[in-house]
Amino acid sequence: MKSTIEELGPTRVRMAIEVPWGDLDHAFGEVYKELGKQVRVPGFRPGKVPNRVLDQRIGRPVVLEQVVQHAVPEVYSEVIRENQVRVLGQPDIEVTRLDDGDTLAFTAEVDVAPQLELPSLENLAVTVDDVEVTDEEIDQQVSVMRERFSMLTGVERPAQDGDFVSIDLEATLGGEVLEDGSTTGMSYEVGSGNLMEGLDDAVRGLSADESKTFETALLAGPNAGEMAEVAVTVRSVKEKELPELDDEFASTASEFDTLEELREDVRSRVARSKVIQQGAQARDELVEHLLETIEVPIPENLVEREVEWRNQAFERELQQAGMDWDTFLQMSGVENREAYEADQKKNVEEAVKTQFILDAIADAREVTVDNEDLSAQVMAQAQRNRMSPEQYAQQLQQGGNIAEFVADVRRTKTLAQLLEQTTITDASGNTVDLEALRPKTVQAPATDEAPGEDADEVPAEDTDSPAEAADEVPVEDTPTEDPDKA
Repeated sequence: MKSTIEELGPTRVRMAIEVPWGDLDHAFGEVYKELGKQVRVPGFRPGKVPNRVLDQRIGRPVVLEQVVQHAVPEVYSEVIRENQVRVLGQPDIEVTRLDDGDTLAFTAEVDVAPQLELPSLENLAVTVDDVEVTDEEIDQQVSVMRERFSMLTGVERPAQDGDFVSIDLEATLGGEVLEDGSTTGMSYEVGSGNLMEGLDDAVRGLSADESKTFETALLAGPNAGEMAEVAVTVRSVKEKELPELDDEFASTASEFDTLEELREDVRSRVARSKVIQQGAQARDELVEHLLETIEVPIPENLVEREVEWRNQAFERELQQAGMDWDTFLQMSGVENREAYEADQKKNVEEAVKTQFILDAIADAREVTVDNEDLSAQVMAQAQRNRMSPEQYAQQLQQGGNIAEFVADVRRTKTLAQLLEQTTITDASGNTVDLEALRPKTVQAPATDEAPGEDADEVPAEDTDSPAEAADEVPVEDTPTEDPDKA
């Protein structure tokens, strides 16, 4: 077998491949075997029809066509494997010569990962924000705790912001009641604005058993975007009573005896959370630096396919939510669909470039992935997806995503190593030691945490450390086609 590879550009090649007839014996054998099962010839048992009879029965050109279809993918895969070509997507195949008994020749044009010229990666440095915890932030976190210990008390007065009301809703469109827009006994905080536009204005000032009608645009369902008439009836009004901020509250809401001790604990956890944010910021700054200093050509075909795939997936999500593009764009504040797709394309391009850069650095540094690396990432991703490691691993296997997962782990490991070697300072010039926060184990924390350590407040100790944050490729959307996959 002969093969030559011609570079058509930094991200595309043409392979010219010639296969001697003798190398097609395996393909002929497979084709004749399959045809022998399908073709019925009088005088011969199924599967025992001689090859020459099959040629006469169905025609030699048909046999050759099937041989080509069988042989080309195998030969193509062998060539890219032997030449270590990192292909992206499916090739464009053209058979250029088919001489029966002599030679099969074809060309394959395909996108490939570019060869990058890496700059020196020594003396990398990034700057992150200072860690500053204000009294206002402490007050906000304590207020969240205080809200959880509040009491609701019924009142005989009109509803006002901050009250909790029990309401009945009935939406009508064209005189017909909408079942998915009607409910009874719903609890709602007046002034929260998280249900439907116009509801707060309608409920304010209503006492128990009073009603009001208003118009609002439907957000979901087959009539999304249309104006419906909604009747709201208040069944009860309750005001929220907050506990006093004193030592008694501290002992009730946490393991601390005094409010001062509680506030100091909150301060330390807010500070830790901000250091964790410094790790994520350092990671993002490092990747931004790499993108700015390394020239990365990208195959436009890959970007277009990825953008199209994302748009199709997102359209399915919109349909499942009963929304259309216009409604989504209006709710998200995006000017038009062209602007949305332009932003999507930019994200995809940055994702592809980041993958190429990390792959090139991993190659240069001969970064390898072992079972410990894979296990750690499986456990981390399983925890984020709220499933067991076994379930997550099974999901990867069933989806055929093992190769992509290993490639991502390799990039992740490469980025983490780079970050460990990067000098990180805050805006005041102080060195930031992210390694001090690396957890000693990836196991889930114990569940007997104190009442004050709640996810609604400051991130608890099981929040990703800066080192763990660095273990995630800082690209919001990873392409569906893996540049590292051959």
